[in-house]
Amino acid sequence: MAVLDQEIAFPYAPEHWSQEEALEIARNEGLEMSSDHWEELRALQEYYSRKDSPHISVRELRDALDEHFHDKGGMKYLYALFPAGPIAQGCRLAGLEMPAGAVDKGFGSVV
Repeated sequence: MAVLDQEIAFPYAPEHWSQEEALEIARNEGLEMSSDHWEELRALQEYYSRKDSPHISVRELRDALDEHFHDKGGMKYLYALFPAGPIAQGCRLAGLEMPAGAVDKGFGSVV
């Protein structure tokens, strides 16, 4: 069952973002949010808070997520959590703008 993560705050969340909104998006996309999903959203929000968002490199973000979740399996683990792409789907749920190149419309692949 998808639940709110009441244990840890989201100090780097965008002003307009809420856990309730993220849950609604997740439901619409067929995801059941767990503490692992929320952890990735926090990691994305923290990463964006340290960068100039219009100039976020999808490759650097991917590497940062892979390193952050290395002990759990890195990007392979994140794809299991976010089948539509840990960056593309994760950014939608985290209330963040996707970096350029996160979705390749020519092939339909996602990062």
